[in-house]
Amino acid sequence: MTTRDENDGKPKFGRLLLVLIATVLSLGALTWVMSNYFPNFPG
Repeated sequence: MTTRDENDGKPKFGRLLLVLIATVLSLGALTWVMSNYFPNFPG
């Protein structure tokens, strides 16, 4: 198994990229839900 030396830094970067994408999507979904279900939230 030589995949450990070849993919030394890739799994961490891929996991970080997936976490960033999931965070952006969840923030976008939260913004969409707040704008649709609570249109006058600050007031």
